[in-house]
Amino acid sequence: MNVNGRDCTITIKTSHHEFDVPYSEETIREAVSLLQEEASIEGDGNCKAIVKKSGVTGCVVTPLTLDTVPLLLYLAFGAAGRPYFVSETRNNYSCKLTLIPLEDTECFDLIQDRGNERRVFEDCRIHGFELRVENDEAIKLKLDVCGERSATSYLYTDVTERTKGERFKSDCVDYYFHGKINNFIYGITLSVKKIGGTKTEIWIKRILPIKNDLPECIDEFVIIGRLVLKNFERSNYGLFSIKLKNLVLISDETNVNAADTVIDPLRYYVSGTVSADVFTTTDEVIQ
Repeated sequence: MNVNGRDCTITIKTSHHEFDVPYSEETIREAVSLLQEEASIEGDGNCKAIVKKSGVTGCVVTPLTLDTVPLLLYLAFGAAGRPYFVSETRNNYSCKLTLIPLEDTECFDLIQDRGNERRVFEDCRIHGFELRVENDEAIKLKLDVCGERSATSYLYTDVTERTKGERFKSDCVDYYFHGKINNFIYGITLSVKKIGGTKTEIWIKRILPIKNDLPECIDEFVIIGRLVLKNFERSNYGLFSIKLKNLVLISDETNVNAADTVIDPLRYYVSGTVSADVFTTTDEVIQ
């Protein structure tokens, strides 16, 4: 990846893991604020301001892979119980995730390597995320990062092993609502904000002129992503699912003033719970 003319890598470090994260965009930076002093007299007096470093801000956009999806969804959602064994699937384990507010999530470190400059942002948290599923593209997760501690130099010279693994693609995603599969969805964007509580919205995109068969209220909407390679066809390994409860239609965001194919995005507010299942091959705690 090349950002601002320099090769960059991002490494996520938790109490149990440290590995490179593949990404397509990276805008992690130090947050700054101004300590402003007003002029002592009215009129054309000079105002003074001091730049103060106030932590970290920005985001990382990364594709979901077989190796990274358990940890990335754990960081995004914020909670995970100890994986339990799934019978009749050999060495497969299910990690249950539940969406919880920002203040309850685990901290992690971000190591940013930009050529000759290597910095670490400590005690970061996720204050929001977007899951993006677009037609004919890899599934991507955007993590909005925040933290109160400013970056420091990372003195260790050891190189983190690059994370490998098959990427989840949009053409291997199924959507279910009211227990039935929907084959006419073009893609979705699941947006979650976790500042002062949790607000979840989902944009369900379809191609016009398909008949609108999505109701204004959906009791349960399920997103299932899977790998279809021969090694994963007969088991849950290589699969994740996200379940949303009680969707309420907010608006129809369709814009018909387009020369190309018209995409019909329906914007829903998720008033119920959001949870996920991720299947791995190890019983190690994801933290």
